[in-house]
Amino acid sequence: MAKAPRRGPYICGIDAALDVVSGKWKGLILWELDAHGLRRFAELRRGLPGVSEKMLTQHLREMEEDGLVHRKVYAEVPPRVEYSLTEHGHTLNQALAPLGAWGAERIRREDSEVAGVGEAPRG
Repeated sequence: MAKAPRRGPYICGIDAALDVVSGKWKGLILWELDAHGLRRFAELRRGLPGVSEKMLTQHLREMEEDGLVHRKVYAEVPPRVEYSLTEHGHTLNQALAPLGAWGAERIRREDSEVAGVGEAPRG
């Protein structure tokens, strides 16, 4: 079943922004690509424990359609595909930084656990 295109109508800017970052993994994909620059699919998957191959593929496709992620395919055997953030993706990641800071403060305030995978997310 094909998904309906995400093009509004929107009530406000927050509505439009949340439409682009909706989904459990998109914020983490943004963080992973911002922290490491280029990532191959398997590297992204290792950096996001718990994400399924299907969900990662779906989110990457949507993020590519939204102009947030650049996908570069190399004509090699075996095939090599690398993902990176576009300038538009970097600006979204910067816009999410205050939300990340709010979340870090919430973690501290509630003495919550932080997943011990790779580097700690900024913010």
